[in-house]
Amino acid sequence: MSSFPKRLSGRLLNSLKSEKKLRQSFRLITGRAPINLALYKQAMRHSSVASTNEQGIKNSYERLEYLGDAILGMIIAEYLYRTYPFKEEGFLTEIRAKIVNRESLNRLGQKIGLKELVQYHQGSRAHRSVYGDCMEALIGAVYLDHGFPYCKKFVIRKLIKPHYDLEELISRTTNFKSRLLEWSQKENKELRFEIIDEEDRKFTAQVFLNDSPMSQGFGFSKKKAEQDAARKTYEQLNLDE
Repeated sequence: MSSFPKRLSGRLLNSLKSEKKLRQSFRLITGRAPINLALYKQAMRHSSVASTNEQGIKNSYERLEYLGDAILGMIIAEYLYRTYPFKEEGFLTEIRAKIVNRESLNRLGQKIGLKELVQYHQGSRAHRSVYGDCMEALIGAVYLDHGFPYCKKFVIRKLIKPHYDLEELISRTTNFKSRLLEWSQKENKELRFEIIDEEDRKFTAQVFLNDSPMSQGFGFSKKKAEQDAARKTYEQLNLDE
């Protein structure tokens, strides 16, 4: 008698065990078991190991990351808005930036256990922020699987409150203009700020790097507009990575 059916049943059993283990892992991370496990698998799949579908799109985390990035930004913006009702826009923007920057999300992804779940080819150039990218993709998966109300609870209760000390973040005020100037001097690049518009007491600042325009910033004072422009340029140049 052929042993093929036994081998087949053994593989099926191992596959079921693997899926059960994955469901348990994601339930521990998100607080709720996956309904559509395929979404979570995709969220952990780097393009180096992803297959291409009929439309020519790789089934990697990248599309879910795009979705999760937007959802995360909105949830944190609302959370900070309600937590600090008397703080101005610049303060809220800076704290949000500290939470959602690549370095911070990468550390968070490793903290919650994504290092054991992310799949990528060992010989590939999976960049240093892969765990942060998968963190955002996971948020996208939770949103599609359980809806926005639960996704919001997951982000606040499982990610923000346990892993971020907001008061400590506030105490470490970041002067992006100083950091950008320090970087430009180190790299021997010419950096300058110009106020290019003023309307209704709101200023627009433009950053120029070697005479090339970079990001613009806005604020109700020249200083705040320059800080906003510096922060955006800092992120545009990926200087935290």
